Amino acid sequence: MTSGRIIFLNGTSSSGKSSIARELLDILDDGVFFHLAVDAFNAMRSKRELGAAELDAALRRTRMGFHRSIAAMAEAGNDVVVDHVLSEPWRLLDCLTVLRPEDVLFVGVRCPREELTRRESARGDRPPGLAAHQYDLVHRHGDYDLECDTSTASPRECAEQIKEFLPCRPSPTAFTRLRRRCLTDGGEPPNDGRPHSVSTAGARPAPG
Repeated sequence: MTSGRIIFLNGTSSSGKSSIARELLDILDDGVFFHLAVDAFNAMRSKRELGAAELDAALRRTRMGFHRSIAAMAEAGNDVVVDHVLSEPWRLLDCLTVLRPEDVLFVGVRCPREELTRRESARGDRPPGLAAHQYDLVHRHGDYDLECDTSTASPRECAEQIKEFLPCRPSPTAFTRLRRRCLTDGGEPPNDGRPHSVSTAGARPAPG
């Protein structure tokens, strides 16, 4: 059985990942794609109030289960659009461990801090300051196959560029390069801030 393709969208809260994912499901016409979002997994949890330690443990298990659900769907031959926030180094390392790196198109979803703050305030369903807190964390590993800036391109435009790029996935992929660097060499993603400039045209292949 041929494994499915994984379009992995990583960015802060309010950066536009879910909007891009919905557009991708609308325009991708060479397979059957499923949108797997970490927020949807969080919403499945029971609603009783948890203490800090119990909540932290539950969230970690949720992330680990989410990653393995992505792997299982792809292993069964399903094409998947992933919507995630890699705000802790272990999340990326876990994904590098359980996902086939050659199947992953790793897409960085960028947006300026000021615009993130405006969107967060307008939507009103996120804790104030969440996106700003994540801003310097989610992209610090420094390697993508493709990057989008949702302040200069609409979700539809980003999705169109991802669709166009999908058949041209590089070899090695960003996940292959990161796996070699972070797992084989025993290292961790570097904490070096924003590694690449972002195209004002909306999306571009990331250097690498």
